[in-house]
Amino acid sequence: GTLGAASLFADENSANSAGSEVQNLNEQNSVNSAGQNSAPNPIKQNSSGDSASLYLRPPGALAERGFRSSCIKCGQCVQVCPYHSIYLLDITHLFDIGTPVIYAKERGCYLCGALPCVLACPSGALSHETNEPKKVAMGIAVIENLDACLAYRGQTLKSSDLRLKPPKTEQERELNSALAAKEGKPCDLCASLCPYPQPLDAIAMIEAGAHFAPQIRSACVGCGACAELCPARIIEILPRADYKSIYEGKQ
Repeated sequence: GTLGAASLFADENSANSAGSEVQNLNEQNSVNSAGQNSAPNPIKQNSSGDSASLYLRPPGALAERGFRSSCIKCGQCVQVCPYHSIYLLDITHLFDIGTPVIYAKERGCYLCGALPCVLACPSGALSHETNEPKKVAMGIAVIENLDACLAYRGQTLKSSDLRLKPPKTEQERELNSALAAKEGKPCDLCASLCPYPQPLDAIAMIEAGAHFAPQIRSACVGCGACAELCPARIIEILPRADYKSIYEGKQ
């Protein structure tokens, strides 16, 4: 499929030379992405006109058909999210109005240990079987246009790269503090601030020529934190996709 090139970059256990890793990273550039908050930007539609498959739902969301029939649009998941990551779709989304989504480039999910959004869901649309970050399966991250990556270009972070947001909670203040500490250092935000419990299993910086570049790994759950934090805006999240289907070409 159109995402098959990603398989050339998939195996973090391979013993490729630095030159091979650079080639693989470049080949990955061919991968294309397919109160209560109101949505900040529209959802793109796929070729069939169906936008539902492109919704990045909160942790624990049932398969889309089951989610749509189970979600009672109460907004409880929005209310309890300490990072203000969850938005409710507006009337332009017709049947899906009032259902929760995450716009990763605005604010990713930070995989709160207790997953309060799941606990708050009264209908089971966010399955209570998803009771820890390792069980989350929102989607998978892909890297577009590696040439624009600050780490790959050997650039250090400026204050304008950090995109701090007004903190409303202690968790957001801690995130801002962690971001501020990165100013003047080589960019590694996507990997160093990945919220997965064992972040190196989800994303890591690997040698790429004279510098480093991010590598998506098999534990990535598609939370979208990396997409939000990336100064170059080159990380996309493919909702409902998984590592095997994208990076290994397996269904």
